[in-house]
Amino acid sequence: MTTHGATGAPAGLPPDTRGPHSSRLGLITVVATFGGLLFGYDTGVINGALEPMSRDLGLTPLTEGFVVSILIFGAAVGAIVGGSLSDRHGRRHNILLLALVFMVGTVGCVLAPSWQVLAVFRFVLGLAVGGASATVPVYLAEIAPVERRGGLVTRNEVMIVSGQFAAFVVNAAIYSVWGEVDAIWRVMLLVALLPAIVLFVGMLRMPESPRWLVSRGREEEALAVLRQVRSDERARAEMAEVHRLADEERASRTGGATDLGVRWIRRLILIGAGLGIFQQATGINSIMYYGTQLLGDAGFSANAAVVANTLNGLFSVLGVTVGLLLINRIDRRTMLLGGFVLTTTFHLLVGLSALLLPDGTAKAWFILVFVVLFVFSMQGTIGPLVWLILSEIFPLKVRSLAIGISVFVLWIANALVALLFPPMVAAIGIASSFFVFVALGLAALVFVYRVVPETRGRSLEQLEAEFRTRYA
Repeated sequence: MTTHGATGAPAGLPPDTRGPHSSRLGLITVVATFGGLLFGYDTGVINGALEPMSRDLGLTPLTEGFVVSILIFGAAVGAIVGGSLSDRHGRRHNILLLALVFMVGTVGCVLAPSWQVLAVFRFVLGLAVGGASATVPVYLAEIAPVERRGGLVTRNEVMIVSGQFAAFVVNAAIYSVWGEVDAIWRVMLLVALLPAIVLFVGMLRMPESPRWLVSRGREEEALAVLRQVRSDERARAEMAEVHRLADEERASRTGGATDLGVRWIRRLILIGAGLGIFQQATGINSIMYYGTQLLGDAGFSANAAVVANTLNGLFSVLGVTVGLLLINRIDRRTMLLGGFVLTTTFHLLVGLSALLLPDGTAKAWFILVFVVLFVFSMQGTIGPLVWLILSEIFPLKVRSLAIGISVFVLWIANALVALLFPPMVAAIGIASSFFVFVALGLAALVFVYRVVPETRGRSLEQLEAEFRTRYA
């Protein structure tokens, strides 16, 4: 494992000193993570918009489920396509393209005259959401100094859950005043146009990933970018390290399909896909998409459920904030295992409350408290850690493609949760549904303990060298 000095810099690199470049790095992070904000808002807004949307467009339960889940299937496709385009044309170029797709998808949804047209543009939005989920973490990981990588990459998760919280609050505020107006869902969706414009305009002034530039032989441009976000001494030292790795990769490169056939790369992709599956198997998005309906089933009135659901958004943001403070202080594996212990415990408590308590206010509040604690624990550990580990474990030459595959699997798992959770609750009840999540949580603990590597405190290049040796 890499040793660190008092400054936290990896051995062989000068410390990441503060200066004007630090502000520039902070600005880049803020602008890029608007992709995460859009990710969160567009996936969360359907929670409160679905009821007036159903009235306005005459949705049936079947078409409701289709309209909700089509964005997620689009995201799965977007993760694959976005990863490939990011490798081919650059991270910055891809984020600019995604901003335009967010705009087109949002306007199309707002103006949709029928549920069929709405579904088409929800799929378009899904392409942008999936592309952002595969591209933004890579961009942040490749532009951040190694000792700050965890915190900066995790800020994208903060923006994702902030976007979901914003969607819940906007929905609750609008619904409480104009809930009887059928077309009000269009205003809820239109709000997403503003951050899409900010993302596009902001990224016009942001640099390309220096690691991607080096991989394309554009060393002078890469050094110029590093000098924007590092001290001059640190920029030259990092440049030498990345350039050396790029030379090694060019010497050994035999093509994407062949690379994916290499045993150690294939093993890492399976680990990445497994992390994506188990992140979604916590059921976090059953709460993010159907939280209002779940709380109504637990015993809250319709109005109380809409308001109570905002607590899920609030504690989601608080959880990620706590995770951001801890993520560079605790080993990734330790924090991931702890997260699955907590989420599995709260799943068990929700199930027992639903099974053992008599119907009434007390039962509803117990379920709400345990669901909120589950959301807090999930978003403070597993949520940001999975995205961070995915940005760390893959070699540069297949990083975006491999993340695209892993995130594709993650989104398919997400879609299955979105499709299966409502009928599962209807068929077997809240208690048994959460006991299913308990079983999946126990399987996740075994998976993490046995196969997930530790990545904290190691440069992307050092991790690659270690994985080549370990899984050769």
